[in-house]
Amino acid sequence: MCGIAGIINSGLDREKLEKVLTVMQQQLHHRGPDDRGLFISDDGKTGLVNTRLAILDLSSAGHQPMASADGRYRIVLNGEIYNFQALRTGLEAKGEVFLSRSDTEVVLKMYERYGPDCVRELEGMFALAIWDEQEEVCFLARDPLGIKPLYYCETNGAVCFASELRTLLGSGLVPRRLSLKAVCGYLLFGTVPEPLTLVEGVHALPAGHYLICNRGRLRLTKHWDIQFGDEPIAESEAVELVRDALDESIQRHLVSDVPVGVFLSGGIDSTVLVAFASRHGANKLRSFCISFDDPKFNEGNIAARTAQHFGTRHTDCRLDSASARKLLTTFLEYSDQPSIDGFNTFCVSRLAHDAGLKVVLSGLGGDEVFGGYPSFRRIPRMVRTSRWLNLLWPLRSAAGGILQTKYSSPRTARLGCFLQEPPTTAAAYWCMRGIFTPREVKGLLGRYGGGDGQLAPDISFHVPCQPTLQDEVSYLELTRYMRNQLLRDSDVMSMAWSLELRVPFADRKLVEMMQRIPATLRLARGKKILLDAVPEIPAWLRERPKQGFTFPFKDWITAEWRDVFKRIDAERPFPFKSWYRKWCVLALDSFIERNGLDVAPSCQPKINASQFYSRSI
Repeated sequence: MCGIAGIINSGLDREKLEKVLTVMQQQLHHRGPDDRGLFISDDGKTGLVNTRLAILDLSSAGHQPMASADGRYRIVLNGEIYNFQALRTGLEAKGEVFLSRSDTEVVLKMYERYGPDCVRELEGMFALAIWDEQEEVCFLARDPLGIKPLYYCETNGAVCFASELRTLLGSGLVPRRLSLKAVCGYLLFGTVPEPLTLVEGVHALPAGHYLICNRGRLRLTKHWDIQFGDEPIAESEAVELVRDALDESIQRHLVSDVPVGVFLSGGIDSTVLVAFASRHGANKLRSFCISFDDPKFNEGNIAARTAQHFGTRHTDCRLDSASARKLLTTFLEYSDQPSIDGFNTFCVSRLAHDAGLKVVLSGLGGDEVFGGYPSFRRIPRMVRTSRWLNLLWPLRSAAGGILQTKYSSPRTARLGCFLQEPPTTAAAYWCMRGIFTPREVKGLLGRYGGGDGQLAPDISFHVPCQPTLQDEVSYLELTRYMRNQLLRDSDVMSMAWSLELRVPFADRKLVEMMQRIPATLRLARGKKILLDAVPEIPAWLRERPKQGFTFPFKDWITAEWRDVFKRIDAERPFPFKSWYRKWCVLALDSFIERNGLDVAPSCQPKINASQFYSRSI
C-alpha cells in the first residue's frame, strides 16, 4: 500500500519540479511511512513520487519508483496484486528474471510484455502509473471496483495525478475552484459521484478504466464492468460456487509479510472473514470492534462472543460522545472529500493502528453482492408500483407535489419527488439513498456561489440493462454507494492511520463468479445463499436481525455535539429535520474552508475551527 503522485510534461525547470514533487510526497507520508522515492525524467519535465507502506517484500528491493531492467519504464503502484505469484511464475517460464519478491516488479514486467491490456490480468486493488521514457507516454490505471483512488487534472499543458485530492491542491498547480456540479451531486447523495470531484477541473479516474497520456492527448479506456447473468443454475451448485469463491478470495487477501487483522462487528460478513481466516490458519488472528453503551447500536457483546468462538485475539473500544468528539477535528482534517460516512472506519482503524497492525480485512461489499440492504426489496416494489401509477400520471404527479412541499420528513420529500419522475431504477435508488431533493439543492447552492438557475440538479442517470430489477439494484449499490462512499471513505480513513484495508467481498474474481448466479438465488432474503455456503457461522448470528455498523450520531448531535452544528442550524434556508443532513453540510463547509476553495465572497461558508475541539473533561 502506498501513496503515489506525479506530474507529466510539467513545463517547470528541474529544480522547481523536484520541489513541487517533494511537497506532494510529504503530503502522502501518512499513506506510506516506511519508505519514499522520487524520479525525474531525463528531460526534467516529468516526475513520479511514492511513499511506501511495506506489506510484501519488506526489503529495499521493493523501493519505488521502480525501474525496468533497461531503464525505459518507471512504475509507482498503490495497492496489492493478489495473484502476483501466479503471474510471476508465468513470466519466469517465458524467461523473465526478477530482482525482488514484490508485486510491483511483476506488474512492471507485465506491462513491458503486454502493454495496457495487462491490467485485465491483475487480481487485486490498485492505482498505478507507468512512465515510458522512450515514448514519453504515461499510463494510469485503476482497479475494477474502485478500491484504490486516483485523481488527475490537466493544467497548462501538464497532467498531474495523485492518490488524494488534497495532494493535487497542495502542489500549487491546481486552481482552487469549487465545482458546483460536484456540489449538486454531493448534496443529492451525500457523496461526490465519480468522475466528479469538488475541485473544478480535477477528475477521479473511473474504476475499471485506464488513461494514456501521450504528449498532451488523453485517451480513457474501460477495461472492466459489471454484468449479471440469468442462466439457470442448481441451488446446490450455486452454494458450492459461493463457498469456493469466498475461500479463494479470503485466502488471497491473507497474503502478507506482516500480520493481518479483521474488523469484526456483530454481522454476517465480518464473521465469514473470521471463519475462513481461522480455517486457513491465520496465526493469532487479531480482531477489532467499536462498541457503545446504547444497546441499539452496540454490537460489542456479539463480536466478543464470535471472537471467542473462533479463537481470535480480540480488542474492543467503548466509544462515547465525549471521546468521539475529541476525534472529530482530526477526522475532518483527513477527509479527502466529504461524505456522510467514514467516521466509523476512522475510529476502528485508529484502534488497529494503535495495536501495531498494518493490514486488516473488512466485510465491506457483502451487502452489495448478496442483497443485504432493504433497497433490494423496496426499490423493485417502488419501480413496479410507479409504472402502474403511470396510468394515473396527473394524479400521481399532483400527489408527489403535495408530499414534497408539505413533507414531515426528508424521506417523505424524496418520495414526493420520486412520484414526479419517470419510473426508473435510478430515481427509486435516489429516493432510498438520497439526502436533499433537487429543489432543496437549488436552495442550498447560493451558499456555495451558485446563482439562480445556474444548475438544474438531476436525480436521473444511466443504469446499464441487467436481467432483473434486483440486479440493477446490486449494480447501483456496487457502483454508487460502495464505490463513491464506502470504498473511498475506507481508503482515506484507514490510510490516515497508515493502515491497509482489504475487502475480500469487493474482489473482481469473486464478483465475476457471483455474476453467474441468478438474482433469485444470489439475492434471496436474509443472505440465505451466504449462510448456506458458510455453515461455520454460529446459530446466534444466523438468527440475529441485521443491525449495521452505525454510530449514535443523532443522539450525539442533538446533545453534546450541539454547539458544533449551531451555525448550520442558524443558517439553514429550510428545516433539515435530520442529523445526516446537518452532517452533510458541515462536512462540505469544512472541506471548502480547510482547502481554501474559491467561493463567491458573499456566499463563503464561515468556519471557526475551534468549534470542532472538545471542551476539557
